[in-house]
Formats: sequence, C-alpha cells, structure tokens
Amino acid sequence: MRKIVVIGGGPAGLISAYSASKNQNQVILLEKNEKLGKKIYITGKGRCNLTNDVLPNEFFPNVVSNPKFIYSAINVFSPKDVFDFFEENGLQLKVERGNRVFPLSDKASDVTKTLEKALFKANVDVRLNTEVKKILVENGQVKGVETNFGEILCDSVIVCTGGISYPLTGSTGDGYKFAKSVGHNVVELKPSLVGIELCGNEFIEVQGLSLKNVTFTIKASEKVLFSQFGEMLFTHFGVSGPIVLSASALINRKVMNNLTCFIDLKPALTNEVLDARLLREFKDNNLKTIANVMRSLLPKNLIAVVLKQASIKQSKNCSEITAQEREKLVFTLKNLKFLPKKLRPIDEAIVTAGGVDVKEINPKTMESKKVKGLYFAGEVLDIDAFTGGFNMQLAFSTGFVAGNNA
Repeated sequence: MRKIVVIGGGPAGLISAYSASKNQNQVILLEKNEKLGKKIYITGKGRCNLTNDVLPNEFFPNVVSNPKFIYSAINVFSPKDVFDFFEENGLQLKVERGNRVFPLSDKASDVTKTLEKALFKANVDVRLNTEVKKILVENGQVKGVETNFGEILCDSVIVCTGGISYPLTGSTGDGYKFAKSVGHNVVELKPSLVGIELCGNEFIEVQGLSLKNVTFTIKASEKVLFSQFGEMLFTHFGVSGPIVLSASALINRKVMNNLTCFIDLKPALTNEVLDARLLREFKDNNLKTIANVMRSLLPKNLIAVVLKQASIKQSKNCSEITAQEREKLVFTLKNLKFLPKKLRPIDEAIVTAGGVDVKEINPKTMESKKVKGLYFAGEVLDIDAFTGGFNMQLAFSTGFVAGNNA
C-alpha cells in the first residue's frame, strides 16, 4: 500500500485522487478552499461542459498546445470513458450541439457532487482549507509536502493546482512555484479562451450586439491564422463570444500589431450573389437612403459602421450609388475589418496557456523526469485546447493517468 498526496480539488485533482485510490492505496486530497471543485461551478456558464463526445482521433485537432503529449492519456481515459464514469456514478448526461456533453440537470454542482461521492466510496481522505507551502524532496525523490497544518510524508505527490485564470477559484499559480522549486521549467503563461480588445472606437457604437452565423478570421499579412463560422458579440472592450474565444487560443503568442481581424457578415452568400441582392434592393428602393435599405441586410446599429468602412454616406439615395461603391460595399460586408489591440487579462481567461514544460514530464505516466514520485496533471501543464469540453477532458485524462501511475 502506498501513500499518495493530491494537491488541488479541481477536475484533475478529483479524478487523480479517485484513480490513485485503487489497490487500497491511502490517498489524501488537499484543497486550500473551503469546498471542492470551485472552478467546476463556473465552467460552461454554470452548467459544466464536462467533455466532448468525439473519438480520440477527432479530439486531437482541438488541442492547441502539445497535442502529441496527451495522445497516450486521451487513449487511456477517453471522452467515452469520462461519459461512462459519470453515468456509472449516477449522473445522467446529455449531448448538445457540437458534441458538447452536459449534466442532464444543467447544474455544474452535480458534476462536483458525483466526483465527491466517488471519492467517499473510495475512502479518499479529503482535507479542505489545507494549503500546501512546499513539496519535500530528498535525493531526487518526493518525501512529502509541507502544509499550513504541518508536514505530511508520502510516497507520491500529484500536483493538480490549475492555472492562474479565475484566481478567485484558488487558481493562483501555486503549481508553477512548486515546479520551479524542484527544477522544472515553466513555459510563459498566456491567457487563452478570452476576449480580444480592439483599437479605435468603432466597436463601441455596436457594443452589446450579438452576431450569429458569421465567419471570424484573423490574418497576419495575407496568411490566415484562424477562421471559424459561428457566434460572436461586440462588448465594451472589443469582441468576445465562442469563435472569438477560440481565436484567442491561436494568437496569444503573436505580436498583435501584425494582425487584422475580419468579419464576414454574409458567409452564406458569394460576392456575386450578394452584389445581385444589393442591386435588386437598390432598384426596388431607389428613392430611399442607403442607410434605410441596409436594414433588410444588417442589424440597425451595425449599418453606420459598415457604411463608414465602405466610404458611403448614410444619407445617399440608392439611385446615386455607383457600381464602384456597390463593389466596395460587397467587399466590406464580406470583410468588415478591425485591428486587435491585445487580449483581455489572464484572470478573465477561461484557460491558462503555458505551464510546466511537458518535455520534462513522462506522457505515459505524468511523472516528472526530474523528481521520482512527483506527478503533474491538468491545467498546470503546458496543454490547452479550444472551447467545447476539451480542456475538462484534458484535466480528466491527465489526472486519471497520474493517479493510476502514482
């Protein structure tokens, strides 16, 4: 029988503790908050998108950082395994658009409760309000941890402390300090899945506007870095929403003033079809102003922004619009342009990109290559993915593997 300490009661820590408890191991889960799963409560807008119902080979294209590293872990504890684990432990699930998996109850708290019940059944010793100050290492081997209540000696330690986004949930970067203190390299931390601040003030005129069925593209010069169809919204700082959050994951290490954002407001229409539509609208309403006629094509408060970018006066009658102006308008509707200034702060990010360098971690076991008996799992590692339950799955897979091997 081995004695294993798990640091952190988030998704990776909870599944690690459960996985480690097999073979009558003595498992102690240490959580510095007053309750477990604080970050789980706010995922998926309080509903907890706990995985994505895809096959492992369909999972990897959704991983942004180090997909090869998590290949083994995803195959050991796949999305199907996560689905089965929760259903076998009494939580009914449902699959929504984009293969996103949620509890049938739509309550994130039920995900935490299910994990807590599984830990109780497995006789895991859960200690709340317990903060780890230091990992104890001797001759390259873990010896235990030092907490605010004294030392706990053990055979293995699993670090599942999360990132530094949403610090109010307890994600304050402790794991990075632990990693550095025992000689690990930590890849620079960046916000991921976060809103993008825009230059200028054009977007302020349309703040609060939600756009559906548009394509959001980011280019560096002429090279497309990101392009996705879906939903987005304008905010007081710039843009946010599902497709913008996904874009942020791919540009968080780029120089912002080299990038340009484009919105295709009519992705279902080719330039030719859109031009024909405009021509028809203008002929049928030739005595009306263009601003008036554009209401059949655009949300009211977006019209001024589009016409300004197309260099067409709002007061101009449709009969006065030249072929050249119409061509410019078609181009603008397909390429509404904004310049990104920066990403929103990391404490607003859904996920922290960067973390413990995976080159120093064994991908089959999650054990440190530097310290025997020390394991890392979840967001503390340099792994991150797009929205849709993929990051939760990364936490569950790496956590399960770490627990199994510890």
